[in-house]
Amino acid sequence: MVALNGLLRPAVAVGSIAASLNTSSLNKRTGSISSGCGTTGSLSCSSNAKGTCCFEAPGGLILQTQFWDTNPETGPTDSWTIHGLWPDNCDGSFSEDCDPSRDYTGISSLLTAQGASSTLSFMEQFWLNDPDDGSNEELWEHEWATHGTCYSTLQTSCLPEGSPKGAEAVAFFEQVVTLFQTLPTYEWLTNQGIKPSTSTTHTYSALTAALEAEAGVIPALNCDGSDLDEIYWYFHLRGSVIDGEFEPISAPEKGDCPSSGIKWLPKN
Repeated sequence: MVALNGLLRPAVAVGSIAASLNTSSLNKRTGSISSGCGTTGSLSCSSNAKGTCCFEAPGGLILQTQFWDTNPETGPTDSWTIHGLWPDNCDGSFSEDCDPSRDYTGISSLLTAQGASSTLSFMEQFWLNDPDDGSNEELWEHEWATHGTCYSTLQTSCLPEGSPKGAEAVAFFEQVVTLFQTLPTYEWLTNQGIKPSTSTTHTYSALTAALEAEAGVIPALNCDGSDLDEIYWYFHLRGSVIDGEFEPISAPEKGDCPSSGIKWLPKN
């Protein structure tokens, strides 16, 4: 998936998952609204059924994307940062900008007004735009408008009666933060003896093997030349983005990093 120019960047990983990803699915955060869907339905991408409020389609191959930015440096030196949560189609294609009428602006104000100030505080530390590319607000607005509006389970018709305007976007940002907090990429790599370095190089297979040992699934790794700067964690979803279960899966294809000579540079 290609993001618009200048609207990227991330850094993150806080806390560790209670059980490894290969043993259980991930439950949604306790959010401000409920979908009413439950988590006993079909997994996304398990059939060709059309999308509903309780079955994510066609974008049922979901990516939690993270960045490692070193020039300029963004976010904590010991954490990756959030890029977004993208609904790819099950065949790997994707749609973007699905509902311009819901291209909300002022995300900070929206989150604060609907009681999600703790989510906003986390985003201000771990969901950061490259300062050369624009403000954090521009990144957040872009991620919602480009990707968030494409989820079938986040259509306004799926919201509880009386929900305030933008409630589905608030649920989206809450879920992105919650899911990101279960994916401590920095911690997992360092647990396996892999640390940022200006000189050490790695093979693609060694990096993915280290992450699989921690997470139980294999992510896709992307590089700027030979420098590791991006990771995609993949999921299928049971229920709604609002409060469904995200079941981790291995990446359906390899990232664009070279097979060897990969550097994971320190942020400082």
